[in-house]
Amino acid sequence: MTYDETIQYLFYATPLFQHVGGAAYKEGLSNTHLLDAHFGHPHGRYVTLHVAGTNGKGSCSSTLAAIYQAAGYKTGLYTSPHLVDFRERIRVNGEMIPEQYVVDFVARERAFFEPLHPSFFELTTAMAFQYFADCQVDVAIIEVGLGGRLDCTNIIRPLLSIITNVSFDHTQFLGHTLTAIAGEKAGIMKKGIPVVIGEANAETRPVFETHARDCGCDIHFAEDEDELLAAHSGSSYNVYHTRHYGEITGQLTGACQIRNARTLLTAFRLLAAQDSRLQPAHLAVGFAQVCDLTGLRGRWETLSTSPLVVCDTGHNPAGWEYIARQLASLAADKRQGHAVLGFCQDKDVDAILRLLPSGIIYHWARASVPRALSGEELLHRGQACHLTGKTYPSVAAAYAGAMAEAGAEDFIFIGGSNFVVADLFTAYPSLSAQRPTTLR
Repeated sequence: MTYDETIQYLFYATPLFQHVGGAAYKEGLSNTHLLDAHFGHPHGRYVTLHVAGTNGKGSCSSTLAAIYQAAGYKTGLYTSPHLVDFRERIRVNGEMIPEQYVVDFVARERAFFEPLHPSFFELTTAMAFQYFADCQVDVAIIEVGLGGRLDCTNIIRPLLSIITNVSFDHTQFLGHTLTAIAGEKAGIMKKGIPVVIGEANAETRPVFETHARDCGCDIHFAEDEDELLAAHSGSSYNVYHTRHYGEITGQLTGACQIRNARTLLTAFRLLAAQDSRLQPAHLAVGFAQVCDLTGLRGRWETLSTSPLVVCDTGHNPAGWEYIARQLASLAADKRQGHAVLGFCQDKDVDAILRLLPSGIIYHWARASVPRALSGEELLHRGQACHLTGKTYPSVAAAYAGAMAEAGAEDFIFIGGSNFVVADLFTAYPSLSAQRPTTLR
């Protein structure tokens, strides 16, 4: 098979959450353990870090990878979902897994895995772990796919576990209360391995404390640390004033990155205490060049300046609390705001719509996945929230419509789902050009 044929095989021969949602979810780790044994437990050949959480885990995982790259470590990074190319999920020092490796892996191993009927994520995780071993990475940053306790990444024994935060998402699998969701994410805690909690509240903190006590692991709440003294969220970068590391500039912008910074500073303190090779200079480079070094996209990312075009992959109410405030701020600064939005059926769309500012022209679009809501449905639900807009058959058409209407002093936002941003990058390749992966 060619690479394209191999990817189509993976997408349609194994259940893919991106396409079918809950039907792709397989509870339990039986397949994961069988695959892991077959490959000889490859994740045991390198140091790992494990990152879970409702929001922010991709930003934190990528920043940690950038820090280790800056320190000279050969660094693996496993994240999900991808935007344009499957290979975005599996990287070593920012470089995507080669197409030929994917082709050869599937051709060589399909006789073993096909009788298991693994999910797409189970198989992809096995591929990532084996690829990192084959590349002889020093360290791999592993992002949880969904939840934690039953996620197929939860077979690793990491140097550090991180739970960024807990909010409502994937409730059909993780539970309908913050307590239940926190319990699922706390499932990544392991005996003797310290854990960092990025954010907690009165409901989730006791859950984390109980799990840590039962597991016998040290727990560190980033919000209790005094490392981050002040922060400023700018249009092209964030600035963090820290107690022990001076002023740090962050390439990732947006207000949500401030909470991620607290998590990362706490994690870095713990990691540097175990590894003298990790220095404050590496922390600064990781923050300042995370997108350049890892290829991370879609986190309040500026794509154009005239008009201002920004995209973000945030897709749940907790993430949109930050995005909505930033949209309102832009609307106050710019002549006219436009938003190209699409959402999936399994998200709390009405809660998100209630957060959106009026006065923006909304261009409702259906993303190119079966789970996506139609533009007409979004228009109707948006009108119930006093939002003015129009519908389009695709994200590409909606973006073209917004661009046709926007003046040089206006802004356009694209988001609501990973798939909306993915459709934008697919339709407009110039916007999806990969960043360089060299240290400056």
